[in-house]
Amino acid sequence: MKKIFIAGLPRTGTTSVCAAFLEFGFKTAHTAYTRDALDQAQVIADTPVFNDYKKLADLYPDSRFVYLERAMANWVPSVRQLLTRMLPRLETQQGGFNDTLKRCYFDTFENLSAENIASDQYLIDIYNKHRNELLVFLEAKQIGHLILDVSHQDSIHRLSSFLDIHTNADSRMPNLNQGGKVTAWKQIVHPLKIESTRKGKADRDSILYSSIT
Repeated sequence: MKKIFIAGLPRTGTTSVCAAFLEFGFKTAHTAYTRDALDQAQVIADTPVFNDYKKLADLYPDSRFVYLERAMANWVPSVRQLLTRMLPRLETQQGGFNDTLKRCYFDTFENLSAENIASDQYLIDIYNKHRNELLVFLEAKQIGHLILDVSHQDSIHRLSSFLDIHTNADSRMPNLNQGGKVTAWKQIVHPLKIESTRKGKADRDSILYSSIT
């Protein structure tokens, strides 16, 4: 199955774009922590994509990517709020988040700490490093991709054009998870929504990418 990977960092509009893909008729997973989720979804966003994009591109050689960008003035305070909330559960050795999520955040947000989260320059450097490395990789591999800012008025039309899908002139990108909220995806009920876990259970990180067909 050909895949579309949404490779923006957290707080760049991944939930809004996933909601748009559902309405376009794609089986969509906002995060994927089981082999079943990776295999079943046509569109996958957020974790593990933003960290594991090279591995996923190799596993699915016909895949395409949507890179989400966001103005620094908006992204920095938003991701700081997210990381501050997440940090205790990322750092705990027992419980907290699943191993794949922890690995992806600690790999991408190098030297993650409360002190660094408080630094604008740390967050800006992380964003720029991720953006540059991802786009260099996509260009080098000649992988089809779209760079998209969901806050732009024409973003839904740019996305539909990339997908060769017709949309009405008055269509707008969904605007979800505003004001620091991160729970909108859980509230969406849709027949094409792919759950990221198996009844709350994630596959072990060491076997997540094994036996993918």
